Amino acid sequence: MKTINCKINGESVSVPEGTTIMKAALEANVTIPTLCAHPDLKAWGACGICIVRPEGSPKMIRSCTTNVSEGMNYITHDPDIVETRRTVLELILSNHPNDCLRCPRNGSCELQQLSADFGIREVPFSNGVRDLSEDVSTCAVQLHPAKCISCGRCALVCQQLQDVWALEFLYRGDQTRIAPAGDVSLAESPCIKCGQCSAHCPVGAITEADETRKLWDAIRDPEKKVVVQIAPAVRVALGEEFGLPPGELITGKIYAALRKLGVDTVFDTNLSADLTIMEEASEFVERFAHGHGELPLITSCCPSWVDYLEKYHDDMIPNFSTAKSPMMMMGAMVKTYYAQKAGVDPAKMYSVAIMPCTAKKYEIQRSEDMQSSGTPDVDLSITTRELARMIKQAGINILDLADEEADSPLGAYTGAGVIFGATGGVMEAALRTAHYFVTGENLGKVELADVRGMDGVRAATIDIKGTKVRIAVAHGMANVKQIMDEVRAAREGGKERPYDFIEVMACRGGCIAGGGQPYGSTDEVRKKRIAGLYRDDAGSKIRVSHENPAIVALYRDFLGKPLGEKSHDLLHTHYVPRPIWVK
Repeated sequence: MKTINCKINGESVSVPEGTTIMKAALEANVTIPTLCAHPDLKAWGACGICIVRPEGSPKMIRSCTTNVSEGMNYITHDPDIVETRRTVLELILSNHPNDCLRCPRNGSCELQQLSADFGIREVPFSNGVRDLSEDVSTCAVQLHPAKCISCGRCALVCQQLQDVWALEFLYRGDQTRIAPAGDVSLAESPCIKCGQCSAHCPVGAITEADETRKLWDAIRDPEKKVVVQIAPAVRVALGEEFGLPPGELITGKIYAALRKLGVDTVFDTNLSADLTIMEEASEFVERFAHGHGELPLITSCCPSWVDYLEKYHDDMIPNFSTAKSPMMMMGAMVKTYYAQKAGVDPAKMYSVAIMPCTAKKYEIQRSEDMQSSGTPDVDLSITTRELARMIKQAGINILDLADEEADSPLGAYTGAGVIFGATGGVMEAALRTAHYFVTGENLGKVELADVRGMDGVRAATIDIKGTKVRIAVAHGMANVKQIMDEVRAAREGGKERPYDFIEVMACRGGCIAGGGQPYGSTDEVRKKRIAGLYRDDAGSKIRVSHENPAIVALYRDFLGKPLGEKSHDLLHTHYVPRPIWVK
């Protein structure tokens, strides 16, 4: 690739041809401010704050959309540039509500931070804040259009990364606003509740539905036994809210913090990830080795993917694994198996899931299958960000807490359970156990490098003692169509199927970058969080789900066997076509 030699404030840098000025500036350790550009998205120069000036030219250009030229020297700051940026910020603030103290993004708002950096104390322009109704029609994400700064990130994420097209710009000029296409509500739109719009929004225009008060109320209720589970991805991201770098494992401290908050029992979703593998790997073997069901088998643990499939790919429902997600399996076990052991009425249990995902709020009420215990299997799902707020509200110095263990009998997990939080992790964990189910032997090396990585679509052939298994992994909904089209083309053309097993996760990188994780997810952050999960796996004494003693006891004492009658009733679900108006 051709290299471009240029200068940033007089400092020489060499970058590949096609590099923007903004990215080149980072090579010179200069950060150019912006409110619209994001590493995940194609820049389009909406905010105008990132202006710079080619040396010797009075013209200011947008550094996020302008590529560097050979020999040019770019001035990223001088008095005129700083003043122009300040004016742009003042114009944005003149149309923005002045309610930072009541905003969910207070303290993590990019507009707030830039305003502080530029020392803005007054806005010299007339107030133009519009009275726009909030959209709280979904239980997962909420739209606060009066706070929107028209950066376009949410629409670009929804359209480019997720291929959902639930959000777009409506109207023109000073009437422009972000809303679902057709100006319907989010609930009526194609929205799959993934929360990537809220994760990328620089302000408080789109947020998760905060339900922390429900958990506080349950904790203070003496009639309720509060049982909490934490997802794999939470343990490598929560620390960021307290100053740790991405990927730092604080599992034991999370257990301790939850008990200090006042919950009664702490379990780990990693155990039910192992349980999911027992069911899903068994399902794969039944289909692949015995011909009982459609192939390829497609994973089903991601609720946004389930929502997307029912809306856009309902012809693939026969291929979908009927296994519930780890969260819902844990909920069912809490209110049946554990309730019996503890001698507690399931109706008096309050089952809570700490998840990296906003769509989990939707999943707990997705169908009647989510009440397999006779009551809601999971009563409440809150995000990593919501848990962080509760810990701060309680004044708990989580980093100073001594590590604690999860409770028995639903707390022990294997390395296979923890990697569920990374793209490719479900596939890798399932193949570790499927190999054993087929051959009676464990893999000599349990790490499957072919399913790891950050490519949007990864395909490989795995050898199970001479039998070839063709697998594919996709993350980010925009990458799914390619795989689904390949499967359809082979089916319709009477050709051999291209894959036997497919994993899909809605969010780029998997659950580690879910819509409820700490703000600021980029590929650099995602890789660090994924590395943290792999470290946890590598350090585990047991790395295959079928050898988890707690899982063995669960089947022996309660469930019977994978895909058995009791397992089917409690751990499996069904899907229905839900075509939407844009289909």
